[in-house]
Amino acid sequence: MHITNTLTGEKEEFIPGSLPVRMYVCGLTPKNEPHLGHARLFVTNDVIRRYLEYRGYPVKYVQNFTDIDDKIIQAGLRDGIPPSEAAKRYTACYFRDMNALAVRPADTYTYVTEFIPQIITFIQKLIEKGHAYVLEGVGDRDVYFATTSFPDYGKLSKRNEEAMEAGARIEPDERKHNPRDFALWKAAKPGEPWWNSPWGRGRPGWHIECSTMAIETLGEQIDIHGGGADLIFPHHENEIAQSESLTGKPFAHYWIHTGLLQLGNEKMAHSGHFVTARSVLERTPAPALRLYLLSQSYRTPFTYLPEQVTAAIKRWRRWVKARQTAAEYAKDTPAPKREPEEFTRLREEFIAAMDDDFNTSGALAVIDTLVRRLNEMTSKLAKGREQEQRELAAGLAVLDELVGVLGISLNPALDIRRNIDDASRAEIEALVAARTEARKAKNWQEADRLRKELEERFDVIVKDAPMGSNWEVK
Repeated sequence: MHITNTLTGEKEEFIPGSLPVRMYVCGLTPKNEPHLGHARLFVTNDVIRRYLEYRGYPVKYVQNFTDIDDKIIQAGLRDGIPPSEAAKRYTACYFRDMNALAVRPADTYTYVTEFIPQIITFIQKLIEKGHAYVLEGVGDRDVYFATTSFPDYGKLSKRNEEAMEAGARIEPDERKHNPRDFALWKAAKPGEPWWNSPWGRGRPGWHIECSTMAIETLGEQIDIHGGGADLIFPHHENEIAQSESLTGKPFAHYWIHTGLLQLGNEKMAHSGHFVTARSVLERTPAPALRLYLLSQSYRTPFTYLPEQVTAAIKRWRRWVKARQTAAEYAKDTPAPKREPEEFTRLREEFIAAMDDDFNTSGALAVIDTLVRRLNEMTSKLAKGREQEQRELAAGLAVLDELVGVLGISLNPALDIRRNIDDASRAEIEALVAARTEARKAKNWQEADRLRKELEERFDVIVKDAPMGSNWEVK
């Protein structure tokens, strides 16, 4: 198995430091409803975790919520509620949407507000080691990390000093010793939440939070650190500087960054333009949206196009229908003791794709091939041929295995027929059933009339298959 490591810029063989694999993913700052970019990040890391487990590696997966920072304070002001309530509101939205997308719960969720004592201790140790300094003054004071104390600063992002000084989210403060230095502790401002510390009332800086929570839950060295590509600098660069200054050890062995989801020419972000995951889930089967989010390499910037979501829905429905038909033909027939070679080969192709830096695009293509093969088998299968049914059952088992690794359910009950209320759905089903009876009676004129009525009244397409007819909204 090989993983592209942002730290080295190379595709490296995956060798965990120990078991279980220690995996930390920078989670949500719950300041608004999760958007599709968030969904892509968390679906991607969910698949990485699932695949590691599939390949025999137990995983301890930790994900954080930054439940206090400047933007959550702003969200509270915007919504007219305390920042803590805003954080709870949008954390609940995260669980609602990620549960729908079959993102498995982390082994541990960490919340910044629950780690304040540990963060303060971390900062004190950095000060003692000469890696941080307290701004002079009386009352509440700021604490900054001294980037010049860490010679490897910039090794993750590969930025030069000038680029780092001009980088996003560098806190402007003329009192800093160096423009690149970043806040570890922020003195309280009027009306903001605060905690007591040796430097007065205040709250943590953004970067120190993840270093503390990762080390507290996974230890001083972790195997995989995940997050969005927009976190490479300054957030992850600063995590490395803090953590390695404290411990003297490499912080994370593999840095995995998910490409940003674009909306037009801009990245999808709460600070600009975004499409909420919920708004797409309201009109898209959740497994189909998950398939869409996995349809390109996780590292590739990805432009959101509604027509591509529509194509993913059709693709998913083909898989669902193929599975339904194969299950009807195979019935309860057990698979043969020796798996047919063609299905073994397809599994091996799936593994080869996923072993190559979690190539989900290639893995999905293997499933497409498997689905086509199942359709070929069912179209030729004569009922009662037990050997052929056994082979079909073997193929069905492989399909379930591979889609399970990707977390894509083929349960038809999860389908959503857009703009179809219960009364219309019942009428559509009745018309489709009537058309099926007309076809059985070879009343082709009536069958064609019913097909046309379904299309004109409900914008519905009827698809005929050996085991019956199915319908979908255009």
